[in-house]
Amino acid sequence: MAKVKAVQAAAAVFLATLATGTAQAQAQEIADCSNAMSQSEMTQCAHDDWQKADAELNALYKKAMAKMREADDYLPDYLKGAADTLRDAQRAWIPYRDKACESYGFMARGGTMEPMLVYGCQADLTNQRIKELKDLVEGLGN
Repeated sequence: MAKVKAVQAAAAVFLATLATGTAQAQAQEIADCSNAMSQSEMTQCAHDDWQKADAELNALYKKAMAKMREADDYLPDYLKGAADTLRDAQRAWIPYRDKACESYGFMARGGTMEPMLVYGCQADLTNQRIKELKDLVEGLGN
């Protein structure tokens, strides 16, 4: 009897997760971010903005790393370290961004607006980091 209830409970959780995922996918398909009206649409649009910025950041990071490695190639051994420094900075920046934005979400902790605030913060900080990396890429070799 206990096994049957456990299986039923697991099935219920699975179906609820599946239904939630389907609803989120449908919301993503129909969200008009130029005129988002509902909280779920605004949250989805904030998430999409962050994902777009994150993809741009990842592409730019690769360019910046290539430039830093190129700089290391021209430097004497005692001055090398550009690529390692950028890698370490990026590895430190990611948890900073995530925790800073998690704390920003506390302005609406537990509410439906919380994820939108977190995603918006992540997009903003990611766009700031993009600018920093662009400045770095454009400044190297000049």
